[in-house]
Amino acid sequence: MNALHKIEHWADSHRPTFFVILRVFLGVFITYKGLNFMFNINDLQSTMTEQAGLNFFAAGIAHYVIFAHVLGGPLIAFGLYTRWVSLLQIPILIGAVFLVNYPKGFLSVGHLMELEMSIIILVLLVLFLIFGAGRFSIDQLRRNEMEKSKR
Repeated sequence: MNALHKIEHWADSHRPTFFVILRVFLGVFITYKGLNFMFNINDLQSTMTEQAGLNFFAAGIAHYVIFAHVLGGPLIAFGLYTRWVSLLQIPILIGAVFLVNYPKGFLSVGHLMELEMSIIILVLLVLFLIFGAGRFSIDQLRRNEMEKSKR
């Protein structure tokens, strides 16, 4: 058993059940944000240009953010490839925390606590990167089927 399997086994045995509910809410919220960005792509591009200073890459990064959120949100909610999708989301949230929302400050009036929400989402993504999807997920069903086929 290699190190990755040992870590995965440890994470499976030490995961609380409420992580499943958190995973579903996280997936739904990420999907919502992706759809919101899709319908307001000009605002997303202008935010990246003005606040993060990403003038040349703003359109490409905006499309990556939308694609990753709209595709990744449902995958996280259903628990399919949760670790990989979380890994794709983490750079987006690091950028949101440090480049876009941090200059506005904590509890900034008129920004609907975007920094705080970005930090919470980033922490949850790191947790799901480490712990995986949980019991009630497609990843777990696939893992069970693979174990049955090995027997």
